Amino acid sequence: MQQVNVNADGHQVEVRYQGSIGDFFSLTDIARYRTDEHPGYVIQNWMRNRNTIRFLGLWERLHNNLFNCIEFEAIESRSGLNSFALTPKTWIEKTGAVGIQTKQGRYAATFAHQDIAFEFASWISPEFKLYLVKDYQRLKSDENSRLSLGWNLNRELTKINYRIHTDAIKEHLVPADISSLAKSFIYANEADVLNVALFGKTARMWRDEHPDSKGNIRDEATLNQLIVLVNLESMNAELIKLGLSRPERATRLNKMAIEQIKSLTLNDGLKLLE
Repeated sequence: MQQVNVNADGHQVEVRYQGSIGDFFSLTDIARYRTDEHPGYVIQNWMRNRNTIRFLGLWERLHNNLFNCIEFEAIESRSGLNSFALTPKTWIEKTGAVGIQTKQGRYAATFAHQDIAFEFASWISPEFKLYLVKDYQRLKSDENSRLSLGWNLNRELTKINYRIHTDAIKEHLVPADISSLAKSFIYANEADVLNVALFGKTARMWRDEHPDSKGNIRDEATLNQLIVLVNLESMNAELIKLGLSRPERATRLNKMAIEQIKSLTLNDGLKLLE
C-alpha cells in the first residue's frame, strides 16, 4: 500500500492509496487539527451526529452491496440522543461498512474513504478542508504524471522489443521468395497471436469495436498489459526459433499472459493489505 502525507496548512495527514477501492485519509490525523491529546474522542463526537450517520449510511448503500441496512436503521434511530455513542469499530462490526477502516495496535488509527474524510474535515473546519483538498489535488496530479510517464515508457519498450519479434519472424517464418503483400500478412498474423493471447481479440476485431478510436488495441492497453506484452514478444521470438507451430505458441503465450496478469494483479492487491 502506498502511503503519502497531505500538507494541509502545515498539518500532516496520512493518505493511503488503495487502487480502485479509493484513497483513504487518516481521520485520526484530521482530528488532531482540533486536539492532539484525544483525536479518537473527536471522531466519536462526529459520529454521534444524526446527519453524519445518514451520510455514512448513504455512502455505504452506494458503494457496498453487503452493507447491513437493518443494523444501520437501528443505529440511525438512536443517533442524536444524549445517550447515543458510536465508535468506528462498532460501526464497522455492526453494519459491515467499508468506507471506514480501523488500524489496531501501537499506532492505532482510523482511516476513511476520501468522500467521508472530506465530510469529516468540513465538520472540523471548512478552511482546513480547503487546504486538505488543494494539496490532495496536487498529489493526484503528480501521481497521474508519474503513471503517464510509466505507461509511455512501457509502450516504447514494446515497440523496441517488437524488433526482436519481427527479426525472428523474418528469419524463421518468411520465405525468401515471398511477395511484400504476403510478408505483411505473416507479420500481421504473428502480431495478432500476441493480441489474442493478451487481449483475447485481434487488432481488426478491436477496431471494429472501436470505430471512433484514433489509436489501436495496444495504445489503449493498461500499464500491466504493456508490461506483459513486452515479455510475450520476447517469448514468442524464442518459440518461433524453436520451431513451434502457431497454435502451440498461441496456447503457451495465452497461458503465460494469464499467469503474469494474475501475478501483477495479485501484487497490486497485496499492496492494499500492507
